[in-house]
This record gives sequence, structure tokens and C-alpha cells, in this order.
Amino acid sequence: MHNKIIPAYALAFACTLSSHATWAAVSAEQAKQLGTSLTPLGAEMAGNADGSIPAWNGGLGKDAGTLSAQGFLSDPYASEQPLFTITAQNAAQYQDKLTPGQLAMLKRYAGSYQIPVYPSHRSASLPDAVYQAARDNAINTKLVEGGNGLADFSTAIPFPIPQNGLEVVWNHITRYRGGSAKRTHVQATPLADGKFVPVYFKQQFTFRDRIKDFNPAKPGNVLFYYKQLVTAPARQAGDVVLVHETLNQVREPRMAWIYNAGQRRVRRAPQISYDGPYPASEGQRVADNLDMYNGAPDRYDWKLIGKRELYIPYNSYRLDAPSLKYADIVQPGHLNPAYTRYELHRVWQVEGTLKQGERHIYAKRVFFIDEDSWQIALADHYDSRGTLWRTAEGHLTPRYDVQVPWLGVEALYDLINGRYIVSGMRNQEKDPIEFGFSSLSSEYTPAALRNAGIR
Repeated sequence: MHNKIIPAYALAFACTLSSHATWAAVSAEQAKQLGTSLTPLGAEMAGNADGSIPAWNGGLGKDAGTLSAQGFLSDPYASEQPLFTITAQNAAQYQDKLTPGQLAMLKRYAGSYQIPVYPSHRSASLPDAVYQAARDNAINTKLVEGGNGLADFSTAIPFPIPQNGLEVVWNHITRYRGGSAKRTHVQATPLADGKFVPVYFKQQFTFRDRIKDFNPAKPGNVLFYYKQLVTAPARQAGDVVLVHETLNQVREPRMAWIYNAGQRRVRRAPQISYDGPYPASEGQRVADNLDMYNGAPDRYDWKLIGKRELYIPYNSYRLDAPSLKYADIVQPGHLNPAYTRYELHRVWQVEGTLKQGERHIYAKRVFFIDEDSWQIALADHYDSRGTLWRTAEGHLTPRYDVQVPWLGVEALYDLINGRYIVSGMRNQEKDPIEFGFSSLSSEYTPAALRNAGIR
């Protein structure tokens, strides 16, 4: 099947894109498609014409595999072998299902970068309560204040039947991640020869409806609370980042603080937003690169290009295996393709162009967003000259035990300097990921930050 992009206005379930409808929720009649021709989150229920993308049948069940004491899931697809592998030599044969970033990686690392393609599985599964919230959001949630905030929004996925590019981006920003999560993970920024010093983090976030003192009648403007502690190497250990992520970051900018263990002081950190440098990233990632994309979308005009079929990272259980060491994964130039997995899936393609008068190191960014989870799977970033500068991959690893379409490992490749940053690795860690706990808002205050960072 050819991979022609389906224009947004031609999608059977898309509404008019005229400006007068930009901020409106969909009708109750349109919302009836959710759970029938569309999945509860708004993906096409049916497979594609040639069967290479299957129909969605509910995703993986909670009993799809086993869970170790260290929190590692067994791979439901461990017995599968690649259908084929895309290399620099045969890339032209598959270019209609590859992004410019993938093609650039194949060209730059012609002797080592590969895309092993496996059978496609639509494994994303979420709790019924999230599906119900998405249905309610479809007819209730609206973009407000020029698209910089949400009104009448609950839990996750405000626009399961999106009408424009900005709504698709909001679906990624607010997608379901279990309500709350704690994990230990490792980041690496290897040199061109592959050498790296691992940075160890303890990370925790809690969305507002998992805060014990949250008042639904007065939800306020905070979407979630986030805390990140560096535990190694020694020169960075004890540093903590705290973020209150707001829904409307123009009216009320993201509130961020840093505790510097060496100075033993907490200070405001307004630079942790947009293209400000992200701590401990050696200049390889700006603040809004984390999680493939985060924060306020107001500096870009977002255009919905349509939907297309692409080979994207998916069901990346092998990359999360406890049998691997970080040196097995982190290779010169890119992740070791022996442990990556790509599948053919439908994605939303959204293009963000920097607004006149706004500032950001990326003049344009293009997101390719998985239809089943609203997770950005691939992202291309262009500089002010129109040159493709960086390309990102988000390796989705569904946590079927708790029904969370989890972003495990993410990598951001610099096509100009030949370096990259990879985070989310936890292969050698002993602490399991914890989902679904409740917190008090007092756990995410500057006063609590100093205690969290004591060496």
C-alpha cells in the first residue's frame, strides 16, 4: 500500500478546520464514533487495507506477561523475528514510510544504523476510567486564551477527535502516564567514539487528580508536579529539579526551582522551559525536548498535515531487558540496533513553525504522533536556515500490567555534531517503577526540595 499522507480535511472523522471552529469541542453525535469506528482514544479502529496494520482489539491485557521483582516486564513478542531490516543500502525502497530524520540517520551512519521492522501490534491499553474521561473531554473540553490553555478538561486526552494541529499537540502533552510514577533511570550523552559517563536519576511526577488535597471544584492551573534528583556521578549528586507544570503557561508560566547540593540553596529556575538548557544534558537537549516535547505550545503555529503510515519505535521490551548493560545499548552515533524494534503504525503528522517575533533555537519541528497512545514517536527539529538539525526517537514500551502506554527510552540525535543524548534506561537498576500512588502537594514545594537533595 502506498503511503500518501491523508490531508486533515479529508479524514472521515475530522471536523472542519475553518477558523471559526478552532476552539470548539465536537458534537455529541461526532463523539459517538469513539468506541465504534474509532477507538476510545480516537484512533482508527480498523486496520489498513493490506493488513500490515491490524485492527485495534483492546490492546494487551494485564496478564500478557510476567512482572519481575525489579519491575521488568516479560516481552509478549519475544519469539518474533524482524520481517526485514532497513539499511542505507535499501532505504529508497521504504522511504515513503520513513521520516526525513530516519533517512538522515541512515545516510550519516550508513555502516551501522539500521531499522529492524517487526510485525505490528496495537498493544496500547488504558483503564476504562481514562477512556470515559476522553469521551467526556471530546464534547466538553475547549482551547482557551488563544489555544494556550484548556477549559473543562479531565484526566487525559482533551481532544480524541482533533480538529487542528494544536489539539493534537495538547493530546501528547496531557496523555495518560498512569496518573503518577516513580522510577530510577539512567541518561548518557556519549562522545562520537561512544564513551560516556552515566548520569543516574530518581524521577517522580504526580498529575493533579492524584494529589490528595486536589479539589475538583477548584482545579486551578497546575497539570502535574515533577521532581528529579541526580544521584550520580558525585559532582552532580544531590541536585534536584522541581517543576509545577501549568495548563496555561502564558497566563501563569511554569514554576521551576533547582536545589544545588554544592551551594545548599534553592533558587527559581525560569530557564527550565522552551529552549533553556536542560540540567545535566551537556548541551544536547533543551528544556522542551524532554519527553519528546513538553511545555507551553504558544511559540509555534501548529499545522495538522494529516495521517500517514510510518515505521516507528514500538513494543520496545528488548531495549528494556535486565540482561543488558548500558554499554550494550549506547553505541557510537546511535543506540545499538540489535535491541531496537520498529513497527508500521498510523501517526498524526504535525508541523510547528516558529511564530513571527518569537525566539527558539528550533525554527521548525515536525512531530509524528502514535494514533493509539498520543505519544510522539518521532520528531524532527530544524534550525533557522531550514537545516535538519536534530531527530528524536521515543521507544514506546507499554506497561500492560498497569495499562500505561509508557515511553521507556528516548534518544535525541544531533545530525551536525554527531552526538546524542539517551535517557530512560533502567536495565541495571533494582528499584521497580511505581505507578498510581497519591501524593500531597506539600511534597512538591521548594521547602521540601532541600530535604530531597541532601547527599
